[in-house]
Order: sequence, then structure tokens, then C-alpha cells
Amino acid sequence: MPHIITPRLRYNATAVRPHWQDLPQDVCQLIAQHLGGEVQGGPSTGSGFTSGFAAVLRGTSGPQFIKAVNSTDNAVVADCYRREALINQALPAPIPAPRLQWIEEQDGWVVLGIEAVDGGRLPATPWKPDELKATLDAYTITAEALATPPARLQHIGLKPVGADGDFADWRNLARGVTPTNVLPSWMPLDLLDVLAGLESGWREAVAGNAVLHHDLRQDNVLIDTYGTAWICDWNWPCLGASWFDLVLLLATAYADGHDATSLFIQHPTARGVADEQLDATLAALAGFFLTSGGQPPAEWSPHIRQHQTWCGEVTLRWLADRRGWAF
Repeated sequence: MPHIITPRLRYNATAVRPHWQDLPQDVCQLIAQHLGGEVQGGPSTGSGFTSGFAAVLRGTSGPQFIKAVNSTDNAVVADCYRREALINQALPAPIPAPRLQWIEEQDGWVVLGIEAVDGGRLPATPWKPDELKATLDAYTITAEALATPPARLQHIGLKPVGADGDFADWRNLARGVTPTNVLPSWMPLDLLDVLAGLESGWREAVAGNAVLHHDLRQDNVLIDTYGTAWICDWNWPCLGASWFDLVLLLATAYADGHDATSLFIQHPTARGVADEQLDATLAALAGFFLTSGGQPPAEWSPHIRQHQTWCGEVTLRWLADRRGWAF
């Protein structure tokens, strides 16, 4: 088991969300109409890093996972919900993702009804081998279905990974553009130049035309009653090499003592991927997450900085293990 200094979050308790009784009466009535009458309010989900309402609610027509946010108070999350709805409806049928049932806007609120996963729960922490395998199998199916962008997703408009900015954090640190005091105290600064060199190859390493989930975190996966994994929260898809999605997911497995490199090599999406490609990607992600985690606390999410720092540490330590670095 690798030594990870940053405390790991409990990913079922990272969000601060309103409860069913906090929603406006008109919004509750709208949801009740879609659920077939009187609603049994369930507890708000504790996972995620946004402040919108999110819970499995049950009516006479059965359960649905409901998301709702006031667009006046949180326009960014409201736009994310609208985009998630568009993308969800365009996903090919084979992908194991809970499907949108409806979306409505009322009195400034954006409300989504999504298929409820039977017995859905987050994967156990630390990763259990069978749940990790189920998640990797689910991504195999997903990657096959998205190896070429489906027409409906192309019409929505997807950009290449990194189109909105470069992963240049180690290079900025090495050049003094970013102060090193944003990094955790345990970070060995003598690695900055080699990390900057690895990072410089990330864009070429992950180039591709497959559709990526682009946020394949452990807490964006649900395990159902039968042990099948479902991939949720399709907010940020982009284009690139299919294996890019595996890197952060397997970094979390590395933190739990799994042989992440072997799992990566064995995955169908990683056939022919060179060591330098994986290392460049690990370096890029580690730099991004560690510098992001060193920013001031975010009002919109009290736990995001710790999450970012932990993600940065586990990706960096996986890279260090592969490279034979000790720190």
C-alpha cells in the first residue's frame, strides 16, 4: 500500500445540498407530477462537489434520481444540468449510464429526472477487486461505443481535451511563473524540471478522436444490486485517446494498493500505449491537481481543494513508482 499523506475524503459526504423539504412548493409539485403523485422524499446524496438538489425520490410510478437547481442562484450549475441532459440523450444505447427521463424549467429552476440505478451505491473505499473490475468492464463497453463520435454527440459540439487551456503547471512552476508555495510541503522541488519535461508531451500523448467522459472519478460510478457498474454525470465529454479516462480512475486504485500499471496495460483501450504516453499524462494531471489544490478555499465546495490535492498526490506517486523516484 503506497504511503499517501493527503487525507482521503469520504466521497459520500462531500456535497452540501438542500433537502426535499427545502425545495419550493411549485418545484415539488412539478416533480410529483412526473413521479405519479405523492413523493416519498429520500435523503440528499452526499457525493459530488456542487450545491444543487440531488436525491432518489419515489412516487407511485417508481423511483427516479432528481437533480434540481435554482438558475438565479447558481447559473453555472444550471448550465451544467442543461448540458448534461443534452449529452445524456445523445449517448449510444450500449453505454451503461442512467438515462434522462425528463427535463423541465420552472420559475428559474432547472429540474432533471434520471433513471434510478437499482440499489445504486458508490464503490467501496478502498476499491474491492470485483467492483474495480466491474467499473473497468463498464468503461470497456463505453469506450467501444464512443471510439468514433456518434452523430448526435457531434451535433452538440465536443472539443479536444485541453482545448480550453494547456496542462502547463509544472512548466510554470519550473520557470517561476507560479510560486512553489502552492505545492504541498512534502513535494520534492528537485523533480520540477523532469516533471516539466514529461508534462510537455501530454497533448501529443492523448491525441485522438474518441469521446471521453473526462471526469471518470470513483464517485461518478454507481454499483447496482447485481454488481454491475454504471458511469454517471456526463457533463464534460471531450475528444481524445480513450485510455485518458482510465488514468485518474486507476490512480485511485493505485492508492488502494492495486497494480494500476498492470490494470492499465491489460485494458483494451490501452493497447499500444507507450510508457512515455502514460507518464506524460500522469505528470500533467498531477501538476494540474496539485496546483489547483493549493488555491484558496472555494466557497462553492468546501471539500474540492482536498479532493484536488489527493488526486494530485496519487497520480504523482503512481508516476514516481513507475519512474523509481523515492520521496
